[in-house]
Amino acid sequence: MEDTVRVAVDAMGGDNAPREVVKGVVDAAAMNKGLSVFLIGRETEVWEELKKYQYPHGQISVVDAPEVIETAEPPVMAIRKKKKSSIVMGMNMIKQGEADAFVSAGSSGAILAGGQLIVGRIKGVERPPLAPLIPTEKGVSLLVDCGANVDARPSHLIQFARMGSIYMEHVLGVKKPRVAIVNIGAEEEKGNALVKETFPLLKNCPDIHFVGSIEAREIPHGAADVIVCEAFVGNVILKLYEGVGATMIGMVKQGMMGSLRSKIGALLVKPALKHTLSAFDASQYGGAPLLGLNGLVVKTHGNAKAQEITNSMIQCVTFKEQQINERIKKMIGTSSQEEE
Repeated sequence: MEDTVRVAVDAMGGDNAPREVVKGVVDAAAMNKGLSVFLIGRETEVWEELKKYQYPHGQISVVDAPEVIETAEPPVMAIRKKKKSSIVMGMNMIKQGEADAFVSAGSSGAILAGGQLIVGRIKGVERPPLAPLIPTEKGVSLLVDCGANVDARPSHLIQFARMGSIYMEHVLGVKKPRVAIVNIGAEEEKGNALVKETFPLLKNCPDIHFVGSIEAREIPHGAADVIVCEAFVGNVILKLYEGVGATMIGMVKQGMMGSLRSKIGALLVKPALKHTLSAFDASQYGGAPLLGLNGLVVKTHGNAKAQEITNSMIQCVTFKEQQINERIKKMIGTSSQEEE
């Protein structure tokens, strides 16, 4: 079928594999009949999990991958040595045109290395960034980059902004997404050398809606739709975000169980509170796409549960339907012509 989206899924990646991965795949297949899924991993273990469910057999197949890349392994060496690992085999399926996307909760380093070495960059893309969605009081924002390029140059950040704008507009439906660069103040003259050099370039970029600098405290308020930074800063923001969110949720729950009165109050506000706190649950936003590759690679959290795997796969469907890679290729091509 022309409308089928073929997704390869790393069944062995992450803390909860293959149990939660298989459950997430089964749920995704039930939700979307246009999904064709390849579960890649140790065949016996994967089949043992699949036997627990009733699922559409025509949509899910198992690909045997006897090797597993562990988190502590040197990424590039692991990619080169473990050709029969779930990560390498999944990446190769994209390269060979057998899959449209690859989803993994496995080793971040191996996924980043495999994305560049096996799948390859779109011609003209200098550095593919990891771009997760983060919750704000106005919905979500896209954080670009959160972990792929620690030592970025201004030209990289310009591409991050442009690719992030395409993603937010066509996957999330945000018209003219507001782009901001992470800074230590709102003034244009503030920041480190990278920010100072990048700011005027973003300001003069004709195909993005640049709104200036954004301080970290303004990110949760939704002051921008696309938040641009190099990976060191982005990773710190993301990890702090997740840590504070989890701590606050825990403290609220603990406080409500402190006395009989608070328990009664908790029962009254439980529906509204549950809805509010769910906004800080990272699993509902899916994984972080590695933008700018010749195929879609999505990195989920290492502790991802079934819901995050499911949502990451649905994310892949939208990515293909909206032709994000084709739009990025067109954008990069236009940029190259302008520079010439």
